[in-house]
Amino acid sequence: MPPKLPPALPFLILLSFLFFYLYSISLLPHSTTTAATTTTTKTRTRTTSCNLFKGNWVLDRTKSTKPLYDESCPFHRNAWNCLRNQRENMGLINSWRWVPKDCELPKIDPERFLELMRNRNIGLVGDSLNENFLVSFLCILRVADGNAKKWKRKGAWRGAYFPKFNVTVAYHRAVLLSKYEWQPKQPTVNDGQKGIYRVDVDIPAEDWATITDYYDVLIFNTGHWWGDDKFPKETPLVFYRAGQPILPPLGLFEGLKVVLESMVSYIEREFPRKTLKFWRLQSPRHFYGGEWNQNGSCLLDEPLKEHELNLWFDPSNNGVNTEARKINHVIEETLQGTDIRLLDLTHLSEFRADAHPAIWLGKKDAVAIWGQDCMHWCLPGVPDTWVDIFSGLINNSLQMGW
Repeated sequence: MPPKLPPALPFLILLSFLFFYLYSISLLPHSTTTAATTTTTKTRTRTTSCNLFKGNWVLDRTKSTKPLYDESCPFHRNAWNCLRNQRENMGLINSWRWVPKDCELPKIDPERFLELMRNRNIGLVGDSLNENFLVSFLCILRVADGNAKKWKRKGAWRGAYFPKFNVTVAYHRAVLLSKYEWQPKQPTVNDGQKGIYRVDVDIPAEDWATITDYYDVLIFNTGHWWGDDKFPKETPLVFYRAGQPILPPLGLFEGLKVVLESMVSYIEREFPRKTLKFWRLQSPRHFYGGEWNQNGSCLLDEPLKEHELNLWFDPSNNGVNTEARKINHVIEETLQGTDIRLLDLTHLSEFRADAHPAIWLGKKDAVAIWGQDCMHWCLPGVPDTWVDIFSGLINNSLQMGW
């Protein structure tokens, strides 16, 4: 008589088949997930490796280049409101579209951007070109929140609060980044000076000294005030460290280097690592025929050609617009090894000699007093493209886990 099988054996055999079946089925979702992850990773690599800063301007008269705002934006600054000031060729100025090499630059979606930034704050710190950037930014974002309110707290020069998304975007005016103040000449000193501007290279300007924990994203800049036209020999900058004059005295460019090193060190030390930090490189000027105070002009009808850029901006040519590249070199050297990212808007802006307010400044005697404005930008205009690029970088940062 054959031996009796254990009663549990058929059940164990059935259970083994069931486990084997479930294991086989489980392989398919695992493989699909891996493929999806690989695809996503490749997509992210393509997006983040795309250089949005290199490319060319293409004339595009379709609706895709139409500005998102007009002269009625409440955040406008009068001298840059070129539509209200009836600047010529505004339709043409805003028909040029920046096309990065080997990739696309989507136009910002204000609603989506503010949703991504919900409960976060963005700060810009620096000179009036960052303010120019800010005004474009605010007017664009207001499209998504008509209840946006003007905001001036935490030392901000100007800004806006978007209540629908609980987002604040503001600008802090700090033209040298470091603290500086006027000190009149002592009556007993006869050196041909009216006085000095004391610069404490190791102390941030009060306008942004208290914002270390407030903003989630920051854009820094300085550069346009580092010239003899702003601080001539009669009223020079004198640099101090730890309360004492730096000896031997520093020239303007050497002083810039020391201020950059000190302020970058301060930012690295005092701001949280989680804060996303950018440094906007120089916005180029387009004065032709002289400086701003020497009848310099920028009444051009179209962007410069690629082959013309070095003639205008290469430092070896000693022209009036070459300081941007010089200053950029120092900034890039200083930022090496830090967690501050470059926002390199210089090259794309070098082309746009046609897009400044020029003589259309909104006040009758402005040109006679200040000369043409070939430094700031018409709005709407080139800074709107800066906003598109910045939006793309923020989106990439969020994809990568910021």
